[in-house]
Amino acid sequence: MSAKKKSARSTRPATKKARKKSATKKAAKRRKASAPRRPSPVARARAVEVLARLGRRYPDADCALDHADAFQLLAATILSAQCTDARVNLVTPELFARWPTPAALARAPQEEVEQVIHSTGFFRNKAKNLIAMASRLEQVYGGDVPRGMDDLLTLPGVARKTANVVRGVVFGLADGVVVDTHVKRIAGLLGWTKSADPVRIEADLMALLPPESWIEASHRLILLGREICIARRPRCDACPLADLCPSARPAAG
Repeated sequence: MSAKKKSARSTRPATKKARKKSATKKAAKRRKASAPRRPSPVARARAVEVLARLGRRYPDADCALDHADAFQLLAATILSAQCTDARVNLVTPELFARWPTPAALARAPQEEVEQVIHSTGFFRNKAKNLIAMASRLEQVYGGDVPRGMDDLLTLPGVARKTANVVRGVVFGLADGVVVDTHVKRIAGLLGWTKSADPVRIEADLMALLPPESWIEASHRLILLGREICIARRPRCDACPLADLCPSARPAAG
């Protein structure tokens, strides 16, 4: 075969069969990359010990967002995105005093809602989502917060984290693990996940932790992150998990 013919064949477009085979391989790689890790029995046992220690350290761990009902918790959790719970708790009393129900919030002028929640950050988008969320509750669910995960995910401003918070705290139901900034960081430090994607992290934690621990585990990891495993200055010397954490810093000599 001449060099000219060989070159022409090498540059010929891939056949339909070859393209399909290549796409199948790529899809398989994506599925493998997104699949949750399969923890070993040793990893599971260590995780159970971590949960036991956290349970002794924080026996009464609960949601830090102040709320009186499911609607208030839903709104407060939407506001907590990229904001501390403490700051949200300073804002929600006025928010709920002015618009105490979904019906009231659905009719609220967006500019006024923005003024009330301004200090939580991203206030324009949050105000828009709060009003739209309240409107959908009124129009579709009769003003009640739905229990179902799929229903919650149809609400503006609600993703899995918010839905997991509401289902776990209000209804005692767990479809997964709440992954906030503290849980994300600590899960990585403990070696429970290698991902930075919250959805993948949640899948890894669900594969590792017993389902009956999912609600309390997130509350306790969050408290650990606020009190001891602080992002910029972790207090490894005071951490009850130091001997189980591959990322623990040795005590200063």
